[in-house]
Amino acid sequence: MNDDGLRWCEMLPATLIAKKRDGLVLSDSEIRFLIEGFVAGDVTDYQMSALAMAILLKGMTADEVAALTLAMRDSGERLPRGSGDLPRVDKHSTGGLGDKVSLVLAPLLACHDVHVPMISGRGLGLSGGTLDKLEAIPGFRVQLQPEERDRCLRETGFVMIGASEKIAPADRRLYAIRDVTATVESVALITASILSKKLAANLDALIMDVKVGGGAFMKTTDQAKELADSIVKTARLAGMPTRALITDMDQPLGHAVGNAIEVNESLELLDGGGPSEVRALTIELSAEVLHLVGRFDSLAIARQALRESLDSGAARERFDRMVVAQGGTLRGPLPLAGSAVIESTNSGFVSRIDCEALGRVVVEMGGGRRTAADAIDPSVGAAIHVRVGDHVATGQKLLTVYARDHLDDWATSLRSVVTLSDSGLAANSIILNRIAEDGTCT
Repeated sequence: MNDDGLRWCEMLPATLIAKKRDGLVLSDSEIRFLIEGFVAGDVTDYQMSALAMAILLKGMTADEVAALTLAMRDSGERLPRGSGDLPRVDKHSTGGLGDKVSLVLAPLLACHDVHVPMISGRGLGLSGGTLDKLEAIPGFRVQLQPEERDRCLRETGFVMIGASEKIAPADRRLYAIRDVTATVESVALITASILSKKLAANLDALIMDVKVGGGAFMKTTDQAKELADSIVKTARLAGMPTRALITDMDQPLGHAVGNAIEVNESLELLDGGGPSEVRALTIELSAEVLHLVGRFDSLAIARQALRESLDSGAARERFDRMVVAQGGTLRGPLPLAGSAVIESTNSGFVSRIDCEALGRVVVEMGGGRRTAADAIDPSVGAAIHVRVGDHVATGQKLLTVYARDHLDDWATSLRSVVTLSDSGLAANSIILNRIAEDGTCT
C-alpha cells in the first residue's frame, strides 16, 4: 500500500493517465510515482506524452501543480546553501522580443547584499535566450563546474549559467516531449517547468516578469494573468515567496533585437544610459524582489538605491567581474554585421510595430533558432529607432538592419514592420498589473 491507501498494482501509469484524462485529481504520491518513473525509464515517453495532453485538456488543481513542481525539483540536485549565505533571489521572464533585462538586473541586484544564481535558457523561436546573448561575448562560458559556479557567486554576487543535466532533469525530458506534442501551452506544465528549476536553486524569493502582447508567448491579458496567478500560488505552496509583474510586449523592449546588439544595449544601461523603458522595468523588478526579502523598507527607497547603483557604475563593475570569472573578454561594444537603414517614406504617428514579423526576420538572418540544433550568428539583428505613439517625419530613420549578406533584401522585408497612421496613439504602460505574494492583484 502507498500513503494514499492504494495498492501498488493500482499505481500503474495507464491507470493514472486515465484518472487525469477523466478529470480526476492525482494525489501527491501518484504524481511523484509518475515523475520518478519517468526519470528512471519505467514511465515511457509516450505515456508521459499522454499525461501531458490530459493535463492540458483537463487542467490541474493548485495542489496538483505544487506536487508536480516539487516532484520535478526533486528529480535532480539542488544548489547548495551555507548557513551564512546572503539571501538568494532571482528573476524569470516568460520571454519577449528584445528582452535583455536579465543582463542588467542580475549585477544590479548583486550590488545590494543578495546572491543571484541565475539559471537561464536559450532562445527558440522569436524570443532570444539569455545564454545566447552572453555567448556573443568572446570566451564566455555558460556551463561551469560546481566549484567555479560557487566561486563566481561568492565573489561577484551573481552567476549566469545554463541548467545542468543534474538540475530538474524531469523538466528537461518533459519539455522536449511537450515541444513536439502540442502541449507547451498548458499553464500547469509551464508553471511546474519554471518553478522546479527556481526551487532547485534554493531561492529565498523570486520575481516573475510575465509578458503579454504581439512579441510574447501570452497574447492576451487574461492568459498572462492566469499564468501569473498560477506561478505565484504554486510558489507560495512550495514555500518560495514570489511576486509577478505583467508587462507589455506589444512592441520590442528597448531598441536592440539580436544577440550582440542586445549585449551592447545592456552595457549602455549598466553605464547609466540606455532606453528608459528597459531601465524602468529593470529597476521595478529589482525593487520588488529586494523589498520581498527585506533589503529595503519600501519600494520607493529600493528604486532610488537601484538608480544610484546604475548611475555610479557599481552594477557595470559587477558585470565586468562576472564576465572575467566566466571566461569572457569584453573590451567594448561587440562587433555587428554590415548595416542598412530603413527610412520612412511618409510622415505620421507610429501605431504598430509588428513584433512577430521583426522577430521572424531576425531568426531568418541567423540571429535565432528554428530548431534547438541551429547555430546562431550573434552579429546580426536590428535596431528600432521609434516607439508606438512617436511622430515620424518623412525620411526619418525607422530601423537599422544588421546582416551578413543580402542587406537590401532584408531591409525590404522589414520595411512594413512599422505602421504609421494619421492620428496619435498612446502606447501601453510597460507594467500592466502587479500580483503580490499573497495573490492580490493591483
